Amino acid sequence: MISPCTLVCSIDLKTGYCFGCGRTREEIAAWMDYTDAERRALMETLPTRLETVERRPRRETRRQRMIRERDTA
Repeated sequence: MISPCTLVCSIDLKTGYCFGCGRTREEIAAWMDYTDAERRALMETLPTRLETVERRPRRETRRQRMIRERDTA
C-alpha cells in the first residue's frame, strides 16, 4: 500500500496539515479505508499543501529520534 508518511506525525496548527506528509488528521485516520485511486489522488495534492505549512515541527519527530538512537547505538 502506498503511503506518504515520513514518520514526522506532527500537525501544523495553522493549516491542519501534518508537517511530514501534508495530510489532515482525518485523512491519516481514514487512510486504510481509501481505495488506491483515492490515495493516489490525495497524494497528488500533498506537495502543494506542504508548501503552506511552517515546516518546523515544535518537537523532535519520531524519524529524528530513530536516527539519533541508531547513530548512538
